[in-house]
Amino acid sequence: MQKKIPQRQCMGCRERKEKRELVRVVRSPEGQVSLDFRGKAPGRGAYICPKMDCLKRAIKAKSLERSLEVSIPEEIYARLEQEMEANANA
Repeated sequence: MQKKIPQRQCMGCRERKEKRELVRVVRSPEGQVSLDFRGKAPGRGAYICPKMDCLKRAIKAKSLERSLEVSIPEEIYARLEQEMEANANA
């Protein structure tokens, strides 16, 4: 019997993909919002494709804010964009 592969929905494009293909955006118990590329950080998570257009779409629709149940300031979004660009170039 084949092992079940966990799937999550991207908050930008709304497509369901394998969990390890997506980047987790996590709200820590202290309220900090950050990217979790390993998927192991504690806290409430939302998933997004590792593409800038998906992140921009999620920002415009405020889907990350709804999913993480917190209002996200502009500087956090800017930091998320920088982290995603840095990881894409690595």
